[in-house]
Amino acid sequence: MSSEQDTWGIRGTRAARLACLALAVPVLAVVLGGCGIRATEVPTDFGPAPSRVPCALAGPGIGTQSSRGIPVQVFLVCSSQLAPVDRTVRIEAGPAETDRVRAAQALLDELTEFPSEPEKQANYATTVPKGLTVAGPQRGDPADALRLSMAPADLTPYALAQIICTFSDSEAASDDGTVTLGGPGTAASRRYQCTEAVRTRPGTETPPSTRADGA
Repeated sequence: MSSEQDTWGIRGTRAARLACLALAVPVLAVVLGGCGIRATEVPTDFGPAPSRVPCALAGPGIGTQSSRGIPVQVFLVCSSQLAPVDRTVRIEAGPAETDRVRAAQALLDELTEFPSEPEKQANYATTVPKGLTVAGPQRGDPADALRLSMAPADLTPYALAQIICTFSDSEAASDDGTVTLGGPGTAASRRYQCTEAVRTRPGTETPPSTRADGA
């Protein structure tokens, strides 16, 4: 008899615990609701991860629409980053000492062009202002210096990053891959670098630069 009483006692205790738990669940739901937290079932479906807009062209860009010219890459803005786009440019013949300037101007012209329809659909954009021109070094500049018609400091962070990264992988760059750039005034030119941080965060990462010494 004692054994049966113990068994029924254990079962009674378990039943009481289950009853308390059953009562506690709706109370807990009310408390969570009052705190602005919606109760959910487990497992929880958090839905798909946020998708990033792909910077991929679905059709020919400006650079592939013409079969004549020199193939180059320019950096446009896409999803708040810099992304390379293939273009073709025409560089007029001229003295060898002006090759760097003529190459830089051709690239600038591409950067100021409005993106093509396929590029716009892929969310490419440019921030480089139209009418921007480039000239060779002034007195006291290094031989590889380029002078923009607008001071680099007056450009937006995105525009400066586009120019530096486009120039850095072209004939406009110095032998070490840096870009020596100045404005129309007498302020000293500076040597800029296109880094991974600049390419991925052009809006907040300024291209590293040092003062350029004259040659």
